[in-house]
Amino acid sequence: MYGLARPFLFGLDAETAHGLGLSAMEAAYRSGLNPLLARKPEPLPTKAFGLTFPNPVGLAAGLDKNGAHIDALMSLGFGFVEIGTVTPKPQAGNPKPRMFRLPGHRAVINRLGFNNDGIEALVRNVERAECRGLLGINIGKNKDTPNEAAAGDYMYCLSRVFPLADYVTINISSPNTAGLRELQEEQALRRLIGTLREEQERLQAKHGKCVPMLVKVAPDLSESDVDAAARVLTDLEVDGVIATNTTVQRLLVEGAPHADETGGLSGQPLMGPATTVLRMMRTRLPESIDLIGVGGIMSGADAATKQAAGASLVQLYTGLVYQGPKLVYECVEAMRRRKEAPSRGNLPPEV
Repeated sequence: MYGLARPFLFGLDAETAHGLGLSAMEAAYRSGLNPLLARKPEPLPTKAFGLTFPNPVGLAAGLDKNGAHIDALMSLGFGFVEIGTVTPKPQAGNPKPRMFRLPGHRAVINRLGFNNDGIEALVRNVERAECRGLLGINIGKNKDTPNEAAAGDYMYCLSRVFPLADYVTINISSPNTAGLRELQEEQALRRLIGTLREEQERLQAKHGKCVPMLVKVAPDLSESDVDAAARVLTDLEVDGVIATNTTVQRLLVEGAPHADETGGLSGQPLMGPATTVLRMMRTRLPESIDLIGVGGIMSGADAATKQAAGASLVQLYTGLVYQGPKLVYECVEAMRRRKEAPSRGNLPPEV
């Protein structure tokens, strides 16, 4: 069904198509037609961060920033859905146009800039959702909040979503909020995550529940940057790491239409750099810190490659733009085959 709709959607501006696609998916869910959109995979229970996921394939943050379509997205067969990035106050994001497709590379460039309706709107949406699945909530800081005061924004969001989330992601790696990635530098990272770990423990005592806290990192980190980040995240005993966000590099799409647009590049060209950072993180972090692999997954084989590189779970976003919801099923089945055939070692299965 998505194959029929894709030419129409690709004839529209990328951000317009994004909104229309979500509305159509919501309508299909409400009318009971969602089975036409995707074949749901059989369960593949997977443990990570102290949680058991129905299957290891999730939706990455960014598609549903306000948590307005949680139930419809869950119905596509995801093992978990991550909403956001959400900030304390509503913000419009960067000026339009701010999303661009690169079809020849199966890629997207976006410079949305944490456009969202604010934390209170997201909380209301989550409270209304039936949410038959595990929910992650990705939090960030407002654009006009200086880095020195960033901890306050993250702490406020963490406290508001803590009772509702199955896990919370700290987004310090988007390239579309000026200066945000500076929070990944070793001392800044230690201060911020140390403060948030203390808040996490306080909230766990207050609410009587454990909510894992994950940190999402960039694919543009050097090996020494990865070393430093891994030291901090190990010392502070974070629950998990998401590797990775979008990239500012353009080498693999050089010369393509829109390649010179500023923003984060996602899709197929991100597969290599993101998987390299994932693999480096896995070799530097203790086994107690689980990893989610995201970036460039366009097939089941790509998901299995992330699994082989050390990911317990994977997430999709741009792959859905090009492949449609069938990609969820393909990734679950590829990861199932790899799990059931350990003799294949690190070779991803054929799909």
